Amino acid sequence: MDFQHISISPDEAEEIFFNHYGLRGKATKLAGEIDFNFKIVAAYESKYVLKISRPNADLRYLDFQEKMLTFLKDQDSGLHIPTLLKDKSGNYSSYHKDSAGRERQIRALNFIDGRLWSSVNPKSEDLRFSLGIFSGRLAYLLKDFNHDFAEREFPWDIAQSLWTKEFLPLFNQEERGILEYFHNEFEDNLVEFSTLRKSIIHNDANDNNIIVSPDLLNPKVEAIIDFGDAIFTQSINELAVTCAYAIMDFNDPLDACLPIVRGFNESFKLKEVELAHLYSAIAMRLVISVTKSAINKKEEPDNTYLLISEKSAWNLLKKWRAVSADFAHYSFREACNFSAHPDEEKFKSWAYKQDLKLTDLIPSAPSNKIFHLDLGVGSSWAGHQQELDDLELFDFKINRLQKQHPEKIIAGGYCEPRAIYSSSAYDKLGNSGIESRTIHMGIDFWFPANTAIHAIWDGEVVTAVNDQGNKEYGGLVILKHKLNDFEFYSLYAHNIPQTATQHSIGDFIKKGEKITELGNYPENGNWSPHLHFQVMLSMLDYTIDYPGVVYPKQLKVWKSIIPDSNLLFKNSELNNVVHKTSEGIYEYRKNHLGKSLSLQYKNPLNIVRGSNQYLIDEVGRKYLDTVNNVAHVGHENYRVVKAGQEQMALLNTNTRYLNRNITELAKELAETLPAELSVFHFVNSGSEATELALRMVNTYTNSQEMIVSEVGYHGNTNGSITISSYKFEGKGGKGANHSTHVFPLPDTFRGKYRGENAVQNYIEEVEKMINKIQASGEKVGGLIIEPIISCGGQIELPEGFLKSIYKLVRDAGGLCISDEVQTGCGRMGKTFWGFQLYNVIPDIITIGKPLGNGHPVAAVVCTNEVAERFANGMEYFNTFGGNPVSCRIATEVLRTVKDENLQENARIVGDFLKDELKKLSKEFPIIGDVRGQGLFLGIEFVDENMNALPLQTDYLINRMKDLGILMSSDGKEHNVLKIKPPLTFTVRNAEELLISLSQILKEDYMKIKNL
Repeated sequence: MDFQHISISPDEAEEIFFNHYGLRGKATKLAGEIDFNFKIVAAYESKYVLKISRPNADLRYLDFQEKMLTFLKDQDSGLHIPTLLKDKSGNYSSYHKDSAGRERQIRALNFIDGRLWSSVNPKSEDLRFSLGIFSGRLAYLLKDFNHDFAEREFPWDIAQSLWTKEFLPLFNQEERGILEYFHNEFEDNLVEFSTLRKSIIHNDANDNNIIVSPDLLNPKVEAIIDFGDAIFTQSINELAVTCAYAIMDFNDPLDACLPIVRGFNESFKLKEVELAHLYSAIAMRLVISVTKSAINKKEEPDNTYLLISEKSAWNLLKKWRAVSADFAHYSFREACNFSAHPDEEKFKSWAYKQDLKLTDLIPSAPSNKIFHLDLGVGSSWAGHQQELDDLELFDFKINRLQKQHPEKIIAGGYCEPRAIYSSSAYDKLGNSGIESRTIHMGIDFWFPANTAIHAIWDGEVVTAVNDQGNKEYGGLVILKHKLNDFEFYSLYAHNIPQTATQHSIGDFIKKGEKITELGNYPENGNWSPHLHFQVMLSMLDYTIDYPGVVYPKQLKVWKSIIPDSNLLFKNSELNNVVHKTSEGIYEYRKNHLGKSLSLQYKNPLNIVRGSNQYLIDEVGRKYLDTVNNVAHVGHENYRVVKAGQEQMALLNTNTRYLNRNITELAKELAETLPAELSVFHFVNSGSEATELALRMVNTYTNSQEMIVSEVGYHGNTNGSITISSYKFEGKGGKGANHSTHVFPLPDTFRGKYRGENAVQNYIEEVEKMINKIQASGEKVGGLIIEPIISCGGQIELPEGFLKSIYKLVRDAGGLCISDEVQTGCGRMGKTFWGFQLYNVIPDIITIGKPLGNGHPVAAVVCTNEVAERFANGMEYFNTFGGNPVSCRIATEVLRTVKDENLQENARIVGDFLKDELKKLSKEFPIIGDVRGQGLFLGIEFVDENMNALPLQTDYLINRMKDLGILMSSDGKEHNVLKIKPPLTFTVRNAEELLISLSQILKEDYMKIKNL
């Protein structure tokens, strides 16, 4: 029947509702497949759902609905369940004849307030877990409800889903292939599926039937509505339906599924046999959905609800097809607290009884003793990534280690998180940004090339290939071993391809027979000669390859599929391996380190390695670092690291001796500076640099009166704190002392002065400070200011401001200090130093963090006049300042900036990022201002009334961390995102940042007002 001829308009719905329930209300259409549904808002904002059936609906269906809802209400379960409303005659349902004389059934229920699942963003892991809890609780309650109508033919019942085979001609070849795969998968297991326990289930937890709480930070599922599709079927189908809709539009649908499964199992304990069918059941619900959409395109093209999830369902089906059915099954088992692999305990019990020696596997081994080699992400032996990538050096180190331990086998690696796997082939886009395979699952044994590997059990060859092409395994052999009640596989990798491929699939290899020989690089997969050995309880879907390195999030499942091979050899050196984690660090730090030390992020990170623009945690996850300007030329820059190591091996002493390193550093700095700034003093930190600059001012002017900016920050020593408004006017501060004079933050966006006369007003504020000092009978000592005020929120100084106040201060006899700790050394892009942006020359500049790329080295540069006055007879000596190691490192940093064109990179990438952020601000008005220069940018978040949004900023920072991007905030009200990454930051990195930022700006929490 034509959909338009049977549909009901909102006006008609309002009349029907009044006629049957005696209430006037405003009707709004709601989605629905079988019934026509309307939200009715009546007097006093009371809300209802009016359900009007299609013509001649089955009366048993209405009775089923009524009985089920009253049954659930009587359970007093605490669940939010829709309640039926009685009509004017006291009935839960009544009848209405439409304009064509067709009889319709009428029902009304209370409307449950909240947000539809479809409107919630993001659908967090906690939210999905709460959905599983609610869905499982509902299934648990309904298991005791019975009704004859529930056992009916129904196309949306997964158990009856094979009707969809009839409609395969509606699809193209690719789509048919996917549908046929799932048809076959389901049909092959239909006999066992039919024996699973059954109950009445809701059967329609789609994204328009799930109600979520209004809490935007920690939302929970509050209700599941619309029981019109309830059916008597396999109980596991309730979880399958819930998952099928809830995991749409996720990059990794299996990962998205698991919190739902955990929650469901917590409310409704699942059986092992049921979990074996969940993967297929989820797929078949999606098969029904896309088939229904294809049919409805022809039958009811105007009914948009029937097509609403078609695209998402197809996207999910394609992703689901790429998931191994076995791996999904094992993941579901682990989520429900079973051993992920059903045979894990059998294998462990069998392995415990084995008496194998490593010499059985490698007869030429010197003994059965092991020297454990740590190649973990935090391994100091592994060293720098560039050294790891140098195979000749790595091989040399292995050979030297072997000579030091000639009676032992060098080995290790099971469940070891490694940073070695830097190729993009090890990466995927997960639900929380880029995920990398970093966890090594085999044991590596280092032996010379051509070492023979022998079988330790009888086995059938299932894989014998040259896997050199993907640079992972080289020659690869996998054997299958059958025992009485289970089977397992053994893998031998990094072999000479010819010795691996001499076998054919199906060949039988006897215990003790030679399997293969170890290869050399590059034929062995481009590795130092060694054997990668592992045992597996399943081949999953692999035939010519098999993972030896896995994703950290999947580790629990993989540990069950690939148990520790040392269970067989029982070597104590490998048994005692403990991989470093963050466990215990936080508690010890909290109890024994200074109480004022803070941690970044609500869930702090345990960072163990740096690599260029990335920081890496203990499981090898890479985080794009957008804030660590200390690592100026990249975390652990190899040139800088090597320079420091080489000099440390030669000499490290003080400046009382002649040494070329200090003059080389001075020359490198001098090349970047105007001729007026020509005298250098080297210290250990930016704070020390500030202290020394203040001494120079005091000596030169015989005054301690300093003029500073509001929210300025210049270091953590006593003298630095006295001129740092960010500290003394912040939490725990005691305000400015008598010799510190603070002018307002020169912010023309949200500062004290805005508009046409703002610059002059800010200049006059500095003039007032000078007048105040002079009126008190004191002399002006100096001015200190950052060229872009960092803690103030990356505030660019307004045009003409700096030049004017420099003149005012100098006219009053004072000195001008430019704090270049954060803005210097090429970060500005257009200029090498921040002060150069404004066409001024300070009397003194302070340099800190960037100069040593993380090593403690800093500098004060001043004019010759200031230096002469400072040399008043009191010697300046700094035990460590200017030492050969620090100077060598700093010189290499400056040369790296020059040689690798990093100042120009800062300009190009910074301009690109700033332009794109401004475009983003047009889409998201919450971005009030984008400012800064080069790779020193600020993004200020405000509402429509220019009020700061610190909570949204904090939320964004923590969400960006979840997506693998590190950010931080600045500003008086902590509402400014700061971007000041290593200068090696690329346009691609910037694009990654923009994508994630855009994603989070669309999330619900960013839209909250009046927090």
